[in-house]
Amino acid sequence: MSREASIQWFPGHMAKTRRIMQSNLKLVDVVVEITDARIPYSSRNPEMDRLVGSKPRLLLLNKADSADETVTSMWLDYYKRNGITAIATDCRSGKNVNRFQAALKELMKDKLAQWEAHGMTGRPIRLMIVGIPNVGKSSFINRLAGAKRAKVEDRPGVTRGKQWVTLEDDLELLDMPGVLWPKFEDKRVGEMLAFTGAVKDNIMDMEYLACRFLEFMNAEYPELITDRYGIETDDIPENDDDTIGCVQGFEILERIGRKRGFLISGGEINTERAAITVMDEFRSGKLGRLSLERPR
Repeated sequence: MSREASIQWFPGHMAKTRRIMQSNLKLVDVVVEITDARIPYSSRNPEMDRLVGSKPRLLLLNKADSADETVTSMWLDYYKRNGITAIATDCRSGKNVNRFQAALKELMKDKLAQWEAHGMTGRPIRLMIVGIPNVGKSSFINRLAGAKRAKVEDRPGVTRGKQWVTLEDDLELLDMPGVLWPKFEDKRVGEMLAFTGAVKDNIMDMEYLACRFLEFMNAEYPELITDRYGIETDDIPENDDDTIGCVQGFEILERIGRKRGFLISGGEINTERAAITVMDEFRSGKLGRLSLERPR
């Protein structure tokens, strides 16, 4: 399992989405960018600034109930210092979704005043909802709409075409499919997206992915590994510069597999099953609240 493994995934429908996004920007007043609160940096498409240009933008750090609260507060402070309107939300529980419209109207106050001055009171605010796959765009729209108007499914690449959703309270939403970008310049970004499920698992080496994830966990949240799997990891040495592959992560994975009884013929540990279990339990929130990135 090479440390230099690189994750790249850019299906053809994503290139089409970029073209659709560019052609429809003139129809909307605000771009709502939804990110994953556990990976706020990696879940922001670096091409979005170029694509959106000067269009007003509101940023949501979604899945905040799965993220480390202290780290999320650091991110909100970071965006505030940089003049970006950001809200931490959780669309599954509905947490802070009710703050969205107030933030939107504050962002749009000058434009709303212009509309009122020109007798355009009641004109709906048109929003484009964008974000990478699997960050919760459809869940957000459904929360606002109060009904399941957009398809929600916990796997990347479900929303394939644009769709308009009209709400009663003067909002019109244009939901765009999740869009990644052609090349991850930073290998670490690709890993973070793979950890959270934004990249399809069927192109991944799940054992390598789980090993890399467990190395991160052991560095930042070792107590969560112990709490969930009942194993200690403080005696496992870190990888040194001469080590090929994630030896530390593989040792942790083996201990988890042994503890869970994931054995195959001859008493060998089924590390593939252990890897799938670890990643599934992280994504479903069973490991506890954790954040994979902090402001740089």
